[in-house]
Amino acid sequence: MGLRLELFVTDFQRSIEFYRRVLNFQVVGEVGREYTMLMNGEATISINTQNALEPDHPLRAGNGERLGLGLEVVLSIPDIESFYQSTKAHGHPVSELVLQPWGLRDFRITDPDGYYIRVTSM
Repeated sequence: MGLRLELFVTDFQRSIEFYRRVLNFQVVGEVGREYTMLMNGEATISINTQNALEPDHPLRAGNGERLGLGLEVVLSIPDIESFYQSTKAHGHPVSELVLQPWGLRDFRITDPDGYYIRVTSM
């Protein structure tokens, strides 16, 4: 089984740049106008515009609704310390890198649309 996330965003180009620049994802194929797939290792995230959704689609956020509410994206990284330092260097706000009670180290970051991302050691 595989898993691919599709995130519906308000500013398509800003989101692609965030995932490329801050989290080191690479564009797969061509950058589309409303849909683009990105990968980092085995993690695949597709970026879609909110406008691609039908007006009555359950994923379409209404005015004032936060995108991604109830979703936590978890990315597993083999070298968490290096990835944390490179992510932090981009200037996007990140939490501290901490050791969790379950034995893994992680940090948290929020993408430009408010999707909550936990980056954790493997």
